[in-house]
Parts: sequence; C-alpha cells; structure tokens
Amino acid sequence: MPNYPLIIEQWFEQTFSTPLFNIGGENISILWILKAIMLLIFVSLLARGTKRFLKNYLLVLLKIKEGTREVIATLTGLGLGTLGYIIVLQGLGLDLASFAVVVGGLGVGIGFGLQEITKNLVSGLTLLGESKLKVGDLIEFQGHLGYIQEISLRSTVIRTLQGSQLVIPNTDLTSQPVENWNYENCHGRIEISIGVAYNSDLLLVTELLLESAFLEKEVLSDPSPKVVFIEYGDNALIFELWVWVTNIENRQCIKSSLNFIIEYKFRQGGISIPFPQRELWLRNVDSLPLTKVKTVSNEQSSSSHITLKDSLQSFPCFQHLNELELRKLIEVGTRRYLKKDETFIHQGEYDSYFYIILSGQIQAIYETKKVSRILFTFNQGQSFGELPLLLEIPYPTTMIASEDTHLFLLAKTCFQDLLNQYPYLAQEIASELAKRQEILEDYQNNLKEMGLIDDDSLKNPVVWIRQRLSQIFSL
Repeated sequence: MPNYPLIIEQWFEQTFSTPLFNIGGENISILWILKAIMLLIFVSLLARGTKRFLKNYLLVLLKIKEGTREVIATLTGLGLGTLGYIIVLQGLGLDLASFAVVVGGLGVGIGFGLQEITKNLVSGLTLLGESKLKVGDLIEFQGHLGYIQEISLRSTVIRTLQGSQLVIPNTDLTSQPVENWNYENCHGRIEISIGVAYNSDLLLVTELLLESAFLEKEVLSDPSPKVVFIEYGDNALIFELWVWVTNIENRQCIKSSLNFIIEYKFRQGGISIPFPQRELWLRNVDSLPLTKVKTVSNEQSSSSHITLKDSLQSFPCFQHLNELELRKLIEVGTRRYLKKDETFIHQGEYDSYFYIILSGQIQAIYETKKVSRILFTFNQGQSFGELPLLLEIPYPTTMIASEDTHLFLLAKTCFQDLLNQYPYLAQEIASELAKRQEILEDYQNNLKEMGLIDDDSLKNPVVWIRQRLSQIFSL
C-alpha cells in the first residue's frame, strides 16, 4: 500500500527545493525565493515601524523639533532598511560582490529610464540633509500656501490652507524658488493698497490708516505699521498700509478685517474712495424712445426689510456697539430658523448658547407627568439662555417655537469673548435678568436648597448675577 503522506512530502521537497537557476554562486529555488520575500517584508516593516517610533514617540519625548524629527526618522529608517536587505541576502548565501557586476551593468540602462525618479531621490536626500525646508514649515510654492506635512525620498506632501494635500516632486522644490515663511519665524508683512480722492487731507488719511491698523488685534506694534504714498494714479492718490503680523497664515482674514475697519474709518472721517469714471456721449438723443421707469423711494425700500444689524442694535445689550463691533458680533454668531410648534430644547437638556429672538416667539413650557403649563414667553427683541450658561445647569423647561421664529445664537466661547471685550455688557445682561424676578427666585431657591448660595446672594440679584458672570467667564 503506498504511503501517501511520504509521497506528498517528497513531492513538496522536490518542487520547492529543486534549483531553478544560479546567481552569485547560490542555487535559487522556490523555497529560497519565499524565504527571501518573507525576510525582506519583515525588514521593511521593521524599518517603517522604527521610523514611526522615532518620529512619533522617542524623539518627541526628547523634545526635538518636528522638522529634525522627520530627518532623523527618515534617514534611520532608510539606513536600517538598506542594511537589513544586505544582511538578508548575504544570510541566504547570495554573493553580492559577484552580483554587483550584473546589477551595475543593468543599472546603466535602467538609470537612463529612471532619471526623474533618481533626481527626486537625490533631491529628497538633499531636502532632508540641508533642512532648509522642514516638516511643519509654512511655505508658498507656485501660488499654493500650506504646511509641509511629509518629506519622503520621492516627493513632499503639502497640506494647503484649503485642507487638501498637494504632492510635489522633490526635484521641483530644489530647482525652483520656494517662499518659506517659517525659516526663522512665521511673522510676515501684509500690504493693503487703497486710493483716495485728489482733494483729500493726506495727513488725515495717514492718521486714519494707522488708527485702523492698531484697531486690529493681530497687528504687531513692533515693527510698527507704516503708511506709504505709492504714486499719483489716474483717478486717485495711491497709498499702501504695511502691517506686520505674528502668523502670516491668517493674512486673508486679517486683510479682510483691516479693509472693513479702513472703510468705516474713512466714512467717519469724510475721506472718499474714488472709482474710475467714464464719460458717455450720445448722438441723436431726441430719436431714442423714452420709457418710464418705476422707482422706489429710499424710505419704502428701507422699511420693507429689517437687517440683522438693525435687529441687534435694538437689543438693549448691543445698543452701544458701533458698526465695527456689530460686524464682529455678526461674524461669530450663527442663525437658526424654527418652524411653528418646533421643539428645539427639551426639559432637562444642557445647552451652551445665548439666544436672541430676531422674529417670532418662543414659549418655555414646564412639563410633569400630570401637567404641562407655559411659564413664560419670549418675544421679538428678547433673549434667553443666560441662566443655563451662568449656572451651568440643564434647562428647567422645554423651549418651543409658538410661531415661525428666527434666532441669532452665540456659543458659550463667543459669549465669553464678547463679555471679556465689553465688560459693560455683563452689567446690562444682569440688569435685564433682574427684571425676571419670578424666574430668578425659582433658580435661586433651588440653588439655596443645594447649598450653593446663601441668603446674602438673594438680596441683590444684579450683584449675584454679575459675580456669577465673573466666575464662569473669568472677567
């Protein structure tokens, strides 16, 4: 009777151990190839793991800069991988000295076909070795602004400010100009060009531009802003405002803010910004057909639409804000539209927003297993949400829109920044809340039962609320 296991074992041994060809004095079989592949994969994984360990853990603990970490980790991984490959091939009996002659001959031909890859490899080593460009640097290349995310041997990955990843061959970075904003620091200069009318008071223009620069908190005082008279333009006198900022990455937002401020300051100071004007000559005007155009007066157009600015200015807490301050408020706030009978906060839920009712009506309903009653109603121009923010407790009522409602929302952090910037708002909010004595008493009695406040705090709710504002928002 034949011994099948032995037959199968002999077949596998003959199949996998039989030499296929000879290289460098070593007989190459299927088993040899499998061993080589497994060992080379192991070496590759070990080299990659070592690179990640150095970059993300060991070198971080040693407090080495991000760019230097990338260089050390990449070169160490490359060196470990190369050494591992040599050890594996020699350990399997391959004579690399005799094999080098063959590889050298093939390398000449292959090199001509892989010139670009070779250039990128050399450029990658150059970038890593020189450290002129490092991981984390903010660079500008061919109109793209972003941070270097990774430098590999073939290419470099740039994370643009729009959030995409831009892959650039290393040869392009080493052969073309690259603007590195992080070479020493991330400071940079922003230039804003503006034209004024020929009859303008140039001293006043300079003064208003400098005032505008100092109103923007991102602008550095050293070096100080500078106003430069550029030229006599066709339609205007051209000036430039130069300002220096700490983080040039935010230059578009800073430039936008400065443009808003300059426009406001010029309008207040009576400085006009001219625009190109052209004269149009018409011939045979009498032969043109005349058509009646329906016009709408300014009063009618303005009364048909109430802007968000007007709505906020009608709110007591924001009556003293000027246009620039209102613009910042509008920028940080969000809007929310509620349909009739829509519930947006349930009783017992936490919420971290300060609400202003632009239009519509909100009802606060207290619910139990037996009853459901309306405690109070908020109408257009009123606000709510201060007490849950101040006390850091859930809503005691369910908030429902009794009609179509438009809300303006300020998140807790935005509300905090607003109170920090304009401390008088805390007093006004406290005064508005003090008018809701019935609601305050319910909150205060609950806190008293919990032992969080004493009788002295109940005597003057305005003082108590203002103190609570200072505690929560560190005013």
